[in-house]
Amino acid sequence: MKPRALRRGSHEERPVAARILDGRAMADRWRAWVKAQVAAFRDRTGRVPGLATILIGDHPASQSYVRAKQRACAEVGIRTLHHHLPGEADRRTVLGLLGRLADDPEVHGILVQLPLPPHLDEEEILGAIPLEKDVDGFHPWNIGRLGLKGRDPYFVPCTPLGILTMLQEAQIPIAGRRAVVLGRSRIVGLPMALLLLRLDATVTVCHSRTPHLAEVTRQADLLIVAAGRPGLVRGEMVRPGAAVIDVGIHRVPDPQAPGGYRLVGDVVFEEVIQVAGALTPVPGGVGPMTVAMLLVNTLKAAQRQVEGSASPWPEPPPATAPL
Repeated sequence: MKPRALRRGSHEERPVAARILDGRAMADRWRAWVKAQVAAFRDRTGRVPGLATILIGDHPASQSYVRAKQRACAEVGIRTLHHHLPGEADRRTVLGLLGRLADDPEVHGILVQLPLPPHLDEEEILGAIPLEKDVDGFHPWNIGRLGLKGRDPYFVPCTPLGILTMLQEAQIPIAGRRAVVLGRSRIVGLPMALLLLRLDATVTVCHSRTPHLAEVTRQADLLIVAAGRPGLVRGEMVRPGAAVIDVGIHRVPDPQAPGGYRLVGDVVFEEVIQVAGALTPVPGGVGPMTVAMLLVNTLKAAQRQVEGSASPWPEPPPATAPL
């Protein structure tokens, strides 16, 4: 199904206590849906959806992210095959592995964990993943198709798709609204802007060289913050009643917290919660939905390759009250 337009809502020009968008609760429903769909697919075809993960190097955060994705796959019945290459692996080694995985009929999705070591060309590596197995949605063709009217990509990148799904489940209006995307990466900012345009939002993309940033962000009915800078967006930068989606996640020192650190986002939560109409927490907001959409994309990859059809847009899980 294509992303659906949502009804237009009222906009209050006064401070409000933000509604917290619980990404964990939403993701739990999606995982349960995927688990049921995987079981039905296995009963119909005798096949199990398979995801290959590739980690190059020993970056601690990347190792943690890959483990989390593997655990999530195991919970819903998706088989994972992990390949860990040394940080000095050359392009021939990486491309050779991708070629073997591309030819493996038991591998329906391929995920290369980013960032890559600097000696590898990210565009070349991601471009070597077959379109039908590009469950991260980072292939240049998939990104380009997002920007073409009347065309669909094979897959939508998981974080933007998770954000879109959260907005739709929470019944936050998109069509006709002014959206500001803070960040322009191909992982979040660029595909997010293209998705919002597809749903008829008026979109502004900001970045590190945008002058008078607060003046721009205060115009947003919908503010997506994916700048990679902890605490960048403060309360005075947010329009009262706006929906604010915080994609950032950072470890900051805190002697009083377990482990000596705490997790924060790109948004100063304590300030923005007093102004926004809706806000995602960090942790527990966008992150769980990103993983849930990876599961959805992997399921759809298997359905398409084995059964011949599957829309890139996720069908809703069993109906529940909006969060």
